[in-house]
Amino acid sequence: MGATGEWSRLPVGRREHRQDTVLAAVLAGGLVVTTFLYSSAGTYGDDQAAWWVSGLMIVANAAPVAFRRRFPMTVALVAGVAFAATQLLQVPELLLINFTLFIPLYTVGAWCSDRLRAEVVRWVVIGGMFAWLFIAISFGWASPNALPNDTDSPVAPYVALSLVNILINVIYFGAAWWAGNRAWAAAVARHELDERTGELAAERERSAAQAVTIERVRIARELHDVVAHHVALMGVQAGAARRVIGRDPAQATASLGVVEESARTAVEELRRMLGTLRSEDDAAVAATDGADAPSTEGIARIAELAESARVAGHPTEYVVVGVERPVPPTVAAVAYRIAQEAVTNVLKHAGPAARADVRLRYLDDAVEVEVSDDGHGARAARSTAGSRLGHVGMRERVAAVDGRIEIGPRARGGWLVRAWLPTT
Repeated sequence: MGATGEWSRLPVGRREHRQDTVLAAVLAGGLVVTTFLYSSAGTYGDDQAAWWVSGLMIVANAAPVAFRRRFPMTVALVAGVAFAATQLLQVPELLLINFTLFIPLYTVGAWCSDRLRAEVVRWVVIGGMFAWLFIAISFGWASPNALPNDTDSPVAPYVALSLVNILINVIYFGAAWWAGNRAWAAAVARHELDERTGELAAERERSAAQAVTIERVRIARELHDVVAHHVALMGVQAGAARRVIGRDPAQATASLGVVEESARTAVEELRRMLGTLRSEDDAAVAATDGADAPSTEGIARIAELAESARVAGHPTEYVVVGVERPVPPTVAAVAYRIAQEAVTNVLKHAGPAARADVRLRYLDDAVEVEVSDDGHGARAARSTAGSRLGHVGMRERVAAVDGRIEIGPRARGGWLVRAWLPTT
């Protein structure tokens, strides 16, 4: 189990150092009590160590624990030496001394980021402990009374005792090794989870920023769709009124009436659109406004677009090909907006005498909207100075419903917009 790049659990803060100091003090107090009790019980008889030697070994075993997370590998080596020295000097303590070795070994596995060195240090300590154990067992076998078996047991008592000691040490050191590795793995998992949580938070921020940008683009596109058509129509009619107001007041009055109606319609559609954008519940808005919402304009209103072009002075033909049938609301809205943008471009760019052709075709699995003009007149050439937001908006709307669109000049003159929108 390798380290996670440059990440490390060490160094730790003052809180952890205080905890280690308290743990060392508790172990030292416990060692004083157990050493006194084992001494009173005569554990080593007349061969047990002097009281001052026992005191030194208590300090040697307990004190390193206070530094276990500052210098874990050094503490593990010192703890191994102190453990062995305590046994060799026959200090009467056989209980808590096992914890003063177990804890440093566990700490090396749980806290050291250099996993290779952690493995080496633990193998050195454990190998030394087992070497010392086997040496002690070997000396015991050299005793004449060690191997004879005066009982009915199939295993000699000393052999059985040696095997038990070996098994106890295997379980003891194996538990220290396993617990340390598990603690390290859990720490790595928490670290990786924290990193992923941070990445998700950053991604949420990026997504929120993108959502704001997308919403701004959508608002700009809706404003363009709602305003451009009516403003273009108003401009054409106002220009026509200006030219004929002196010689044909009736025609000028009719043109100004169209300007008035277009302005009123534009304001109304803007009001509806802003109401939709401000709503916190799109479903509620759709239920209350129905087809009146700007995002739900229907195919039925394409005929109105053709009529507006005709009123603006452009001979316009509107043709429906195929059997009319209901189409999905989204497709209907896209079809209307495509036709609206295309008719607006005819009014703005095709020239005052251009002829327009608006066609709606019902195919087996789609509807097709086509708006073309012959491009005659002094202003027939398309201007390239515009923002092209209309073209971008048309392509985005068609892409949203997996359709196809063709925008460009016709071979015989004029301009063509043709959108294929799937209905299945």
